[in-house]
Amino acid sequence: MKFQAVLTISVLAFAASHASAETAPTRFAAASPAETAVAPSANPKPQLPPAQAAIDPVSEGQAAQNRRPATRPVARRPQPHQQSQQPRTWQERMRAMWGLENRPEAPAQATPAPTYYPQAPAYSSRPNLLFGRFYSVIPRQTVTFKENYAPGTIIVRHREKRLYYVLGNGQAIRYAVAVGREGAAWSGVSRVSDKREWPSWTPTPEILRRQPNLPRHMEGGPQNPMGARALYLGDTLYRIHGTNEPWMIGHEVSSGCIRMTNEDVIDLYNRTRMGATVIVQR
Repeated sequence: MKFQAVLTISVLAFAASHASAETAPTRFAAASPAETAVAPSANPKPQLPPAQAAIDPVSEGQAAQNRRPATRPVARRPQPHQQSQQPRTWQERMRAMWGLENRPEAPAQATPAPTYYPQAPAYSSRPNLLFGRFYSVIPRQTVTFKENYAPGTIIVRHREKRLYYVLGNGQAIRYAVAVGREGAAWSGVSRVSDKREWPSWTPTPEILRRQPNLPRHMEGGPQNPMGARALYLGDTLYRIHGTNEPWMIGHEVSSGCIRMTNEDVIDLYNRTRMGATVIVQR
């Protein structure tokens, strides 16, 4: 009996609670259509006309992204090459003090290759300095020449220490030369048998007896005593040639050859033809 009474009371209590839940207003029931209207926001989006809304470049996603709070910028650590370094040497400190540390360096210029056969130096009659002493280079000149020689003839006058290249029409070009010393000078008539640029030199046995320290053979070049050009006279050992000792011009110093400055011998070389007559007068 007690069990049946308890069961009956439990059924009645359950039925009463179920009935009260159906009759009470639902707390989370759907709202009415009038209540579903969205309340105006604090920053309403402006309504654009249909034509303008069609070309509005800002999409809904971009607008939502723009409304996000800006992120805090992250401080970046300087790169190693951007960090200032204290100059370590006094040269660097001086460059930093004068503002030269950021100046771009001049591009390295390519070193030109040395020329083994350089051109003769520019002609000048100004005094030059050698071993503390002055010497003058005698300039070539076009002078009056009345003697009857064919144009192109070369005449060397030992006493004057001058060489004449006959132009014709009573004119000639006069050059200063060095001639053979006493006992080595000669006179006579010959012809130009060969022409060479920067000739080599082989000292004769007589020269080697006087100067045994000379090389037995020397290739052509600035240090060669034959100079820049040479005119060979017949089948003899005599020549008209340049020199690497221009201060000797105007003296009796050679072993019989006629010496000229490199610039003068280049000028005479360009004018003279093979077979030209050469007359050496005492």
